[in-house]
Amino acid sequence: MNINGEWKGSVGSSQPVDNSSCLLRCKNISHSFDYPLFDNVSLSLNKNESIAILGISGSGKSSLLHILSTLLKPNSGKVYINDKDIYSLSDDELLLLRRDLIGIIFQSHYLFNGFSAFENIEISSIMTNKKINKKLLKILNIEEILHKKVTELSGGQQQRVSIARVLVKEPKIVFADEPTGNLDRKTAGDVVDAIFEYIYAKEAALFLVTHDEDLAQKCDRIYRLKEACLIREK
Repeated sequence: MNINGEWKGSVGSSQPVDNSSCLLRCKNISHSFDYPLFDNVSLSLNKNESIAILGISGSGKSSLLHILSTLLKPNSGKVYINDKDIYSLSDDELLLLRRDLIGIIFQSHYLFNGFSAFENIEISSIMTNKKINKKLLKILNIEEILHKKVTELSGGQQQRVSIARVLVKEPKIVFADEPTGNLDRKTAGDVVDAIFEYIYAKEAALFLVTHDEDLAQKCDRIYRLKEACLIREK
């Protein structure tokens, strides 16, 4: 096993935001499907910073996350990651950006069922040439299940392995879409601690979509999508 290294960060602590170090920004983003989702959305996200997006089902929260994380081109507007207009990049450039800068945590785990938990995490380690963080595995309480096949794990265990696979590649921006939706309260708290500790230790940033008002309050800024508008609440 290629396991080494530890983080040094303060979980949930308030960190100063360096406004000169913008990792993500979007300008005048608009999108619709059968009906308008949102119009003229603009925001920025700096290192050591977290943003939560709240809203009812169907309000466009996940679509906004997909747009900002390179998965869905907006009808109009621009998205920049590290000052690069992501939807003007070539396919190869976009693949490199996704590999090196972005980590996406979905509510569904999307693990490889034929592999063990460790092999799923190891894939991310090999692709990005990063060592697997032993402290991360401990925080997520998955040290004792690494040898098990994905199909032998509970839903909560699968989700924690999925989160480890994302964080082990040390992305600069973590996009999280309802990351604790399938977890019990205690496990959800441990997962949240792991994500926030990672953000502060690695000078990364978090873009969180959630229905959980308490979880949203842990973030530096809170926005709500309502009636096609993004409204800042914190």
